[in-house]
Amino acid sequence: MKLLLLPSLLLLSHWVIANQFTNPQVPIREAQISTPLLRLHKALIEIESISGNEHEVGKHLVSYLESHNFTVETQDVPAVASDQRPRRNVLAWKGKQRKTRTLLTSHMDVVPPYWPYKREGDEIWGRGSVDAKGSLATQIIAFEELYAAGGISEGDVALLFVVGEEQFGDGMKKANDLGMSWDTVIFGEPTEMKLASGHKGITGLQITAKGKAGHSGYPHLGKNANAMLIPALHALLNVDLPWSEKYGNTTLNIGRVEGGVAANVIAEDAKATIAIRIADGPPEVVQKIVLDTIQKAGEELDVTFTAGYGPVFINSDVEGFETIVVNYGTDIPNLEGDHKRYLYGPGSILLAHSDHEHISVSDLESAVEGYKALIKHSLK
Repeated sequence: MKLLLLPSLLLLSHWVIANQFTNPQVPIREAQISTPLLRLHKALIEIESISGNEHEVGKHLVSYLESHNFTVETQDVPAVASDQRPRRNVLAWKGKQRKTRTLLTSHMDVVPPYWPYKREGDEIWGRGSVDAKGSLATQIIAFEELYAAGGISEGDVALLFVVGEEQFGDGMKKANDLGMSWDTVIFGEPTEMKLASGHKGITGLQITAKGKAGHSGYPHLGKNANAMLIPALHALLNVDLPWSEKYGNTTLNIGRVEGGVAANVIAEDAKATIAIRIADGPPEVVQKIVLDTIQKAGEELDVTFTAGYGPVFINSDVEGFETIVVNYGTDIPNLEGDHKRYLYGPGSILLAHSDHEHISVSDLESAVEGYKALIKHSLK
């Protein structure tokens, strides 16, 4: 029996080895789900962290970083709503030296609604897979791999992950109270792994109309707030706004319109919220054009502007990277200081904020190398 058993075991072992690489039912790529990068990315996506609800993802980041021998400091950021749990910015570095030359930073919050994690071959789907948990995970892994290889040392690089970027930027604004400064800050956002040389500015506004309710059969006895608002919106859609060679046209998006309660009731209240992406000049110039246009519509409307900023210059002087200009906003204007700033990350903004947000495994892996190159350049 012993003579029969040995050949049987040899045959079995050869079958296992052969099928490990040839069985079409088990793609080799699937084994990569166990890499540190993909495990971290998956864990971050699986935690719902819509703006204002970043408590759990922040807790996970602290746990992860501490377990990987980072020194971690947290900073409380006021809750958006009274019924929400505390949320915190997370600052981390290696060793005892809090002050570093370079900072890697991204945001842990995402836009609604939550979409769960899903893997389809080389693609990873889910809310935040692109914006910006792809950047967050690849920044951490790039730091860890460089540090382990001796490419960076204590005092070279820190990590900062903030809350609230998708709403008011309150996390990064609060980070100004950390009392820190850096020579270079590398911001993580989806740039298709190109270096952004700049992004548009932004301002926002809300237009409110107050009418008089009544029965729709007797419109002369009331005043329709919707009818007051619509001419102003139509005029804004046709107004000429500033443009530039680099950033193109200033664009205006009527994001939300609300008004009235029923078809047979004269609408007493109506309002619209608008976002404007600025291609040239300060927000005050665009705001004046908008206000003049609304006033010419001839209705009594209340207009409230939100704080904004003009186009943002970003450094892009690193060899080996393509460059791009982006139309979205970032936390770059919210972080005070005289530092070089770079904007880079995996994934496309065209997939972010959508129900088909996804990123490829290969892009995540490439972004790790991209961040390493940017870190090395910043420390020259």
